[in-house]
Amino acid sequence: MADKIAVGRRKTSVARVTIRPGSGNVNINNKSIDDYLPTEHDRKLALAPVEAVEVQGNYDFIISAHGGGISGQVGAIKLGIARALLLVDEEFRPILRKGGFLTRDSRMVERKKYGRPKARKRFQFSKR
Repeated sequence: MADKIAVGRRKTSVARVTIRPGSGNVNINNKSIDDYLPTEHDRKLALAPVEAVEVQGNYDFIISAHGGGISGQVGAIKLGIARALLLVDEEFRPILRKGGFLTRDSRMVERKKYGRPKARKRFQFSKR
């Protein structure tokens, strides 16, 4: 099987995920997943699609993530891995769909409006 590439996005982050048969190594921006994602929670969230379809240790993932912060990148990686797994085996679709791994989270930061300090916050009202 040749390498397959999938893209995941979340907030302003983009993750390009390359999947190939292997021993379960996950590299993000040329670092191991343990070095790139310091918290156990983030690592579990990013690899949730792999655990859902129960293929731990069967594939290697080479991931290029950029933009946004850690939270956005974890979401982008999660979607990218789910899409990459679909390229390998289409029979994973019902499991990934049920787990919500194939849905792109469309929430973005609301833009700042003029005449206000932030998007919705207003300056203090003064009656006199």
